[in-house]
Amino acid sequence: MIFHGFVQAGGGSTRFGTDKALVQLDGKTMVQRTGELLDTVCDGVAIVAPSGRYPDLPWPVLIDRWPGQGPLGGILSALLRLTDSLSPHEPRVAEHELRALILGCDMPFLTREFLAELRERASRSSALVVVPRSASGLEPLCACWDPRAVIDLMPAFDSGVRKVTDAMKRLTMEVLDDSAWKRFDTGNRLFWNMNTPADYEEARRALEAHKE
Repeated sequence: MIFHGFVQAGGGSTRFGTDKALVQLDGKTMVQRTGELLDTVCDGVAIVAPSGRYPDLPWPVLIDRWPGQGPLGGILSALLRLTDSLSPHEPRVAEHELRALILGCDMPFLTREFLAELRERASRSSALVVVPRSASGLEPLCACWDPRAVIDLMPAFDSGVRKVTDAMKRLTMEVLDDSAWKRFDTGNRLFWNMNTPADYEEARRALEAHKE
């Protein structure tokens, strides 16, 4: 099975006040940190973003087909990239052998060990999406998707659905509760994300304290 990693970096960062993909932790931008993390567990990485953003990254930028329409549009852009890559004349890779590991760019405490576990779970699963569930609910921007999910997600999107978890109700899901991921969450922050400047400062302090 081939896993492609996608970093979702096309959001407006309205609560953050600036592009949070470009804020730095430990000397690296969040989009770079997330891309490097995916690089450790995936066979290829791309950044999903509007045209013209992030020209200096080592990974290709996949243009979000629906900029400004939220993360569901970015997820669909990633999945369609995989389905579009399949050639009916050269079926070297079957659709059922592809998976998209899609991450938001604002989760500084994700670990390679958990993503490797997520990949392993997805490689054995027949569900269209393998997604962890934390105390906050489903974590769709830290999930592994079968590109065939497009068949059910696209009609939801076309009908006006924009909340990812609402669209996911149309899919077969394998949900990973804390029995699957808690051992990777030593700081109780595995899926914690940065939405505001205060969150960023908290993340920066936590990472600095961890190094001491």
